[in-house]
Amino acid sequence: MRYRSVLFLFAALLALSSCVSTKQMSYLQEHEKEVDSIIQVQRLRKPYRIQVGDLLSIRVKALDQDIVGMFNPIGSENPNATTEEAVYFDGFTVDDHGNIRVPTMGEINVLGFTEREVREKIEQKLLEEYFKEEANIFVTVKLAGIRYTTLGEIGQGSQVVYKDQITLMEAIANAGGINDYGDRENVQIIRQYPQGEEVHVVDVTDIEIMKSPYYYIQPNDMIVVNPLPRKALGLGTTGLEVFRTVSSLIALATSIYFLTTR
Repeated sequence: MRYRSVLFLFAALLALSSCVSTKQMSYLQEHEKEVDSIIQVQRLRKPYRIQVGDLLSIRVKALDQDIVGMFNPIGSENPNATTEEAVYFDGFTVDDHGNIRVPTMGEINVLGFTEREVREKIEQKLLEEYFKEEANIFVTVKLAGIRYTTLGEIGQGSQVVYKDQITLMEAIANAGGINDYGDRENVQIIRQYPQGEEVHVVDVTDIEIMKSPYYYIQPNDMIVVNPLPRKALGLGTTGLEVFRTVSSLIALATSIYFLTTR
């Protein structure tokens, strides 16, 4: 009887220590009680600087649209098309040297520039070499969507979002959320920089993540959610699941013990 009591106590302690707590599964928790629910978030998103492999959408407009037709891609007759295929064929990819090839204007270096700086650069080139101020040239330059990849204990794959900005929480939600085995306290963001890739670790269970410079996703980011250690044990996520698994193992061990000691 004493042997069974010890086994039961051990199973109960293991179940309580192995299950995933609510704190580990909840997003954006406040660790200190606030007076109200209003959260002041300082926007730390810096203007994105274009990198090799980025895809840009460029449109040139004027009072007389016919005179700028040669500067626009072939698919410009349907400027509202937002399918990935249309953007791929009509956009301008930044090559390994940081250049894009624009009809008539030739190669333009855009590496390290912001969207606004590229727009101003193209406008200046058009006014200096092709048009006068009276033409009322209007240029738009945008990233052709924000592409990011998710791996691990989250919906896996690549996604493209046609927005000017997207938060980490939106990116996680678009991927279907982090599953019960995902380590929300150590989410990795692998981000590309001109000097190479860097890994940033963030805690999405803490509401302070909204003040992080990595709260906004950048093009080509990779979000990696590693599993909690208890997944390798295969015990389950809830206390009941762990208790059932441990009880079954103990029952099996007890049966083997009695069979071998008879």
